[in-house]
Amino acid sequence: MNWLNPSVALSNLQQFLEMGGDVLLIIMFATFFMWALILERLAYYQFSHKRVAQRAVNVWAARDDHKSWAAHAIREQLISEVRQKTEQHMLFVKTLVAIAPLLGLLGTVTGMIEVFDVMAATGSSNVRAMSAGVSKATIPTMAGMVAALSGLIFTNRLERRGLRETQKVADSLELS
Repeated sequence: MNWLNPSVALSNLQQFLEMGGDVLLIIMFATFFMWALILERLAYYQFSHKRVAQRAVNVWAARDDHKSWAAHAIREQLISEVRQKTEQHMLFVKTLVAIAPLLGLLGTVTGMIEVFDVMAATGSSNVRAMSAGVSKATIPTMAGMVAALSGLIFTNRLERRGLRETQKVADSLELS
């Protein structure tokens, strides 16, 4: 339980970031930003979506005309507004999910360059000298893949929920 100590956790995080190189820091910030947006979407569904959907239903119910071309256009607009709210920030989250493995590969390349620099400087393949470069090549790859997989799972769930919630609103806006 020593790892629960904040100073020990910070020390371990710092050591991990040093082993992974500078690219690992970029992956960490991108992952934090991605998760902040995912948590924002979860909070939207928990606290705000019902009001947005209810507003659309109320606007539609207040109309007397549900059959004209203008009524159909207003219905589509209400559905589109709900869809926009459910899809907000999702494109950016999907972009961060797609970029995470690429950042991991960038870490792989920079780590391998460090390995080749050591080999060129020492004139041999000293395993101890190359170990820092090897860790800088593998740790960012792993971190990028973990970030992408965790984001991918929640992105798919949030997209499905957005489609389902938009369809519920569309179904509740009956055409008389």
